[in-house]
Amino acid sequence: MKQKTNPQATVMLVDDEPHILKTSRLILGSHGITDIVTFDDSREVLPYLATRSVAVIVFDLNMPYISGFELLPKLAKDFPQTPVILMTAVDDLETVINCMKEGAFDYLVKPVEMGRLVSSVRKALEIGNLSNELSSLKDRLLTDSLEHPSAFAEIVTGNKKMRATFQYIEVIAGSGKPVLITGDSGVGKELVAKAVHDLSGCKGNFIAVNVAGLDDNMFSDTLFGHKKGAFTGADQAREGLIARANGGSLFLDEIGDLNEMSQIKLLRLLQEKDYYPVGSDIARMSDARIILATNRDLQKQIAAGKFRRDLYYRLCTHQVTIPPLRERLDDIPLLLDHFIAQAASSLNKKKPTPPPELADLLSLHPFPGNLRELEAMVFDAVTRHSSGVLSMESFREVIFDDRPVLPRTETSTHSPENNPLIGIFGHFPSIEEVENHTIDEAMKMANGNQGIAANLLKMGRQNLNRRLKSRK
Repeated sequence: MKQKTNPQATVMLVDDEPHILKTSRLILGSHGITDIVTFDDSREVLPYLATRSVAVIVFDLNMPYISGFELLPKLAKDFPQTPVILMTAVDDLETVINCMKEGAFDYLVKPVEMGRLVSSVRKALEIGNLSNELSSLKDRLLTDSLEHPSAFAEIVTGNKKMRATFQYIEVIAGSGKPVLITGDSGVGKELVAKAVHDLSGCKGNFIAVNVAGLDDNMFSDTLFGHKKGAFTGADQAREGLIARANGGSLFLDEIGDLNEMSQIKLLRLLQEKDYYPVGSDIARMSDARIILATNRDLQKQIAAGKFRRDLYYRLCTHQVTIPPLRERLDDIPLLLDHFIAQAASSLNKKKPTPPPELADLLSLHPFPGNLRELEAMVFDAVTRHSSGVLSMESFREVIFDDRPVLPRTETSTHSPENNPLIGIFGHFPSIEEVENHTIDEAMKMANGNQGIAANLLKMGRQNLNRRLKSRK
């Protein structure tokens, strides 16, 4: 599926001097802005806009037929969401102020510096994209709808947080800007990256690489390739993954582990859209969409001096955070069924039936390994399985026997205000009160299942049943 979700990012150039149109087009094209339409007759602008949309309009003020002074208020009235950039030889403060009052986004004085033109157009594109994204996101959240649910078919979930995340992805997928995906290890960041690619409209391939553990030489060679003779053993030139991702998406996983030199090279790629193969002094352009992921807190990495602040600001234009499994416990029954079916198929077994209380049992586990850990637990259980109903024994072993021991704190609990028991009961409780409270909490966590509650309390089920009956 290849579907753009954002309006076409076309730049319209209007000037009665053909050589200025040609020069401006070449300048923008050399910086990756290639979707451009040009007119040397201002009378053609409004008819074109009546049937097609553009993202940015750049035109001269002093033109024959319809001047920029006449065109500007019409565009501001009929196309208020489209940024307008003016180019003129008139360097007059009053003219600038009047144009800004009429709704101009920016004002460039001829001869226009190459960097100034590119910077202005890029900024206008970003603001236009942001406006469209906010409007689209608002519509989706209000209607609670997904335009392309099939793009998320591989992500098993019914969770509301995840649905809101999908709605956001639909909005930003077509923008072309970098997407940073954050979340704990094992939450499925690569599946989310693939969904971004599928929705982006990119016709090229989705290329994924884990950059953790790559030194700068390996990072450069892997991503950018090398020319023949660049180093010992480089008998042939080789294209890097960025070239394979042209027209598509490059997914860089674990970018929080990149060393500083590699971070600088990634920053240049994001800023300039170009790179140098190892051993070459000729830059190559890239139009690959960059998607990145990390399980690290990049703000803490920045504070520790391990991650560049300027790179972070380039990455966080669009940020998607995937919640851990412990925050989406309602997904456990769906994931359990999905992983059981996968495991049974890979092992050539008939799909076993999970006991009804298994989902409740799993909800007690914090799942530090998230979906990957649940998948491994299910695969192990299905491997051992031999009857019609899936045994809970292997799950109990993990949940009850491998629970980590919490470290003791140094804080004194001798004073009343620091005593957790007094905080719970309002007074120092009796043994019977503590026992009853503990049983009640275990029953709540087990959703009323006495077998699971008994496991939590480290007592027999019959013993727990007797204590519950004696309280009635």
